[in-house]
Amino acid sequence: NIPAISEYIYSRVDPDFVKRAKQAGQGVIVGGENYGQGSSREHAALAPRHLGVLAVVAKSFARIHRANLVNFGIVPLILENKEDYDSLKQGMEIRIPFSDLSPAGTIQICIGEENFVPVNNDLTKKELDILNSGGTLNYVRKSRVEN
Repeated sequence: NIPAISEYIYSRVDPDFVKRAKQAGQGVIVGGENYGQGSSREHAALAPRHLGVLAVVAKSFARIHRANLVNFGIVPLILENKEDYDSLKQGMEIRIPFSDLSPAGTIQICIGEENFVPVNNDLTKKELDILNSGGTLNYVRKSRVEN
């Protein structure tokens, strides 16, 4: 029951996360080192996706959780300069030029009014295709229709 599970994500560290996510309709999570460690279950990515999370910007990612983010259509982005983490504050507007993503590339995300922060990705072309399809399930459906 994904809607029910989604009611509790991050509740121990941020009791208002779900309320803010629902009000915003979409958003970005900012994470620290090894984001997603211990969160290898699919629900750790599926619940944020249900709440409209489009991307996670982090210092680094746990391997299995990173794969699950891609599987469910959430873009994992790695801060090029880990010090930039301190400039990202809750409630700050973050604009990500998703159309500029390329395999293993760097893009500039805009935070606030005119501050830009470089982020990298370690995505393959296939993973980008999966993300552009909205996740693995949509990618597989699309592939079956095309073939």
